[in-house]
Amino acid sequence: METIFTTERVRPLLAQVRQFVETELIPLEDGFSHQNIRAILPILDQKRQQVKDAGLWGLHLSVAEGGHGLTLCEFGQISEALAHAPFFGHYVFGCQAPDIGNTELLHKFASAELKERYLKPLMSGEIRSCFSMTEPEFAGSNPTRMATLAVREGDEYVINGRKWFTSSADGAAFAVVMAVTNPDAAPHQRASMIIVPTDTPGFNIERNIPVFGEAGEGWFSHAEVTYSNCRVPVANVIAGEGMGFRLAQERLGPGRVHHCMRWIGNAEKALDLLCKRAATREIEDGVMLGEKQFIQDFIAQSRAEIDASRLYVLNTAHMIDTVGVSNVRDAVSAIKFYVANAFLRVLDRAIQVHGALGVTDDTVLSAMYRHERGARIWDGADEVHKQNLAINILKTYGLDIKKKARELRQFRQLMEAERMMNAE
Repeated sequence: METIFTTERVRPLLAQVRQFVETELIPLEDGFSHQNIRAILPILDQKRQQVKDAGLWGLHLSVAEGGHGLTLCEFGQISEALAHAPFFGHYVFGCQAPDIGNTELLHKFASAELKERYLKPLMSGEIRSCFSMTEPEFAGSNPTRMATLAVREGDEYVINGRKWFTSSADGAAFAVVMAVTNPDAAPHQRASMIIVPTDTPGFNIERNIPVFGEAGEGWFSHAEVTYSNCRVPVANVIAGEGMGFRLAQERLGPGRVHHCMRWIGNAEKALDLLCKRAATREIEDGVMLGEKQFIQDFIAQSRAEIDASRLYVLNTAHMIDTVGVSNVRDAVSAIKFYVANAFLRVLDRAIQVHGALGVTDDTVLSAMYRHERGARIWDGADEVHKQNLAINILKTYGLDIKKKARELRQFRQLMEAERMMNAE
């Protein structure tokens, strides 16, 4: 659907992408499972070459890097179109997560040496990458707390720790790892991001974590990874020691826009399947399912929620393009929880309209649900984003909750110090 954000530059690209997705990718969905990625990979690699031959590869890249120089707002519309083939679209066009986020990170912050060795083959699709931040022992919503350590020994870091939900580790050539390099520093300056080639001794994929009973493969996998005396050059650190938290914020802002536009495309697909079912499923002689008022309510609510989500996200992307992500963090939080919930409501309605068929693998709906129920958790749980947004809003009304919390902690520390002195 075109919006006020659909530019003359992106319009013909959208038409080409939609045509390719419809004719080349959606037919591959029959019988697809996240557990048989390797079986279909040769076909997908052929499709990748077709995309390159058509001049559509890496649409998120700058002109100098072989792309079209699209803004985040323009590429967001491409991302939505790709999501109509929810399992193949982004991979075939070379912009799947977490590679697109790692590409942006390395492009902005990596040294020339790291760009040459890792970024160039990543952009061309020769290799894949993974992102390794979350740890099972700590809340993933607080990236200042982690136990993975990178201890410097001469010109190397020795990394030890355990990560999970390391996205797409299965088959990746390198990981971007967030590890503590300065344990005595302030909380937001303790960690760094370091590139670790996956063939480094001590990098071990323990398992692909089953999600709703299905352990995916390749870029659809979430791995548990251990780092055991994993040695990498100090030169592999991105942007310098202590920059991990800042880089995470830089990476996750545009990343949430990518996620949201993909969810909107997925929601459009779910609504399309819902409407086709409602229009063709006879429930009694001559009466179609879509004639029931509650089904019409499903359709109308879904249409409104998808369209509202699209405009909200594209406006946020436009603001990021215009004034930078640091100035629109509240909007980034808002779109993340709003769109995730809207998408899951649409998907749930589509499953419901399909009845028992909807929970089988005879349609793509159940596979979409298994893969996307995590939308309310990935990149910060809904509850964290809502809390942060509300706190920032209340601050404009004079209630600084974070300041009060700091003052309370300081008071308690003083009271504890006084108690200890009296005890002595």
